[in-house]
Amino acid sequence: MFRDILVAIDGSPDSDQALEQAVDLADSEHARLAIFSAVVMPPAVAYVRVSGEVVADLLRDATHETKAILRRAVDRVPDRVAVRTVLSTEPVRLALLDEIATGQHDVVVMGSRGRGAVRSALLGSVSHYVLHHSSVPVLIVHARATERGLKATESASSGDERSAAATLREVAR
Repeated sequence: MFRDILVAIDGSPDSDQALEQAVDLADSEHARLAIFSAVVMPPAVAYVRVSGEVVADLLRDATHETKAILRRAVDRVPDRVAVRTVLSTEPVRLALLDEIATGQHDVVVMGSRGRGAVRSALLGSVSHYVLHHSSVPVLIVHARATERGLKATESASSGDERSAAATLREVAR
């Protein structure tokens, strides 16, 4: 059913859970997996009183961190799953939509939230944006409460132990 799966990651607990679901889906469907991440820099206004050297250092550090996130993600993919990485230095929303459009992906998997509420409030939710602008289905994954460092709580609806990937396969059929 799925031949090429795109998963967007940023190192957050939700994106780690999205990666886990995407790997499970790719493995069970014998699909290729593309792992996408973008180098995120603070808004230009943050550099008003900063030298060019400091900006270059920030960009180098952000790029290094993003590459490390991608390496750790690839290490989590079993050898039997074909995987490639996509590293973008463009604004994440547009870069992700461009990858969706040009990469011939069947589905996008991503976490429900990124690095924090403040960043999301200032920049907007990338997952919300992609959900409303993607030309392919989008699976939004929430990290388990314990993975976010919160007290785990059980809800009445949590009795179903199926993975998000299994649910997506059922819906698509």
